[in-house]
Amino acid sequence: MPPTKKYDEKPEPGDLIEIFRGGYQHWAIYVGDGFVIHLAPPSEYANAGSYSMMSVTCDRALVKKEEMWDVVGSDEYRINNLLDDKYEPRDIRDILRDAQSLVGRRRPYSVVGCNCEHFVTELRYGKPESRQVRSAVEITVAAGLAMGAIGAIAYAAGCFGSRDHEKHTK
Repeated sequence: MPPTKKYDEKPEPGDLIEIFRGGYQHWAIYVGDGFVIHLAPPSEYANAGSYSMMSVTCDRALVKKEEMWDVVGSDEYRINNLLDDKYEPRDIRDILRDAQSLVGRRRPYSVVGCNCEHFVTELRYGKPESRQVRSAVEITVAAGLAMGAIGAIAYAAGCFGSRDHEKHTK
């Protein structure tokens, strides 16, 4: 469940902005004066709804500098410097310089390995990470293991059940 909007909480340059798009989060980095920089595949824009899920088919995205409210639209958002407990943020001047230098460039894009969250965490921490992807992978692995266990139990039950059936029919 996304947090409530905190309009009274003003982002500082270098803060990560997590935007809740319904089913996934889009990430941007606040660069000051009401602007953010973000990695945006063609289907990523405010209020895109389910169309934004088309980003899974993209292999390139554009680094954009836009007004924060144009990117957020009517979606929920929060300031989320999610890895501050794990990594020391880079110097703010370096973050802003590197972010500005990428605006207008096309970059490789992959939902799994090179998405908007990887983009902003690399700018802030020097390390591209995506907790969103890691969580999705963990859920997928857990579901796969559970299905495997259910399949094994069903197989075993079928084998033992057929032996019992053979015993009783002889």
